[in-house]
Amino acid sequence: MNDSTAIRPVVLDVWCDLECPDCHRALDDVRALRARYGDRLEPRLRHFPLEKHKHAYAAAQAAEEAAEQGRGWPYVEAVLARTAELAAKGEPVLLEVARELGLDAEEFDTALIDGRHLLAVDADQAEGKAIGVTGTPTYVIGDERLDGGKSQEGLRGRIEEIADRLLAGV
Repeated sequence: MNDSTAIRPVVLDVWCDLECPDCHRALDDVRALRARYGDRLEPRLRHFPLEKHKHAYAAAQAAEEAAEQGRGWPYVEAVLARTAELAAKGEPVLLEVARELGLDAEEFDTALIDGRHLLAVDADQAEGKAIGVTGTPTYVIGDERLDGGKSQEGLRGRIEEIADRLLAGV
């Protein structure tokens, strides 16, 4: 089968702040969606660090470094599981998570110092602002934006409805 006949996955952009407790709670929905759809749904982390979370910007850069080292989602999930600890202890938590996942923590430290991932984080944030993202988590699937920062209630079901419709080609 060539690429033109292969079914392209539906992209789910997840605008996220890695220090955000709401994003931590939303992780269960993202996991459930990944379990339900497998390769037919491609969740993509999009960075939207909020000013009120003083370590979110560094966490976004660290997530980019984790992706570069081949462990993006595992790293994101591990950091989101520790939002309170990140808020309390800051960047040492980011390096600790990298070590726990067998990543090159020294390279993480260097990346945070030299700012090599600043442009990627800034570009995501600028794009998010341009499309109306104001809080996290916010989801974009198809051409619909769903704001999870106000309430997670019913969002997974709504995402499933949209994904099912897009996958059916309707």
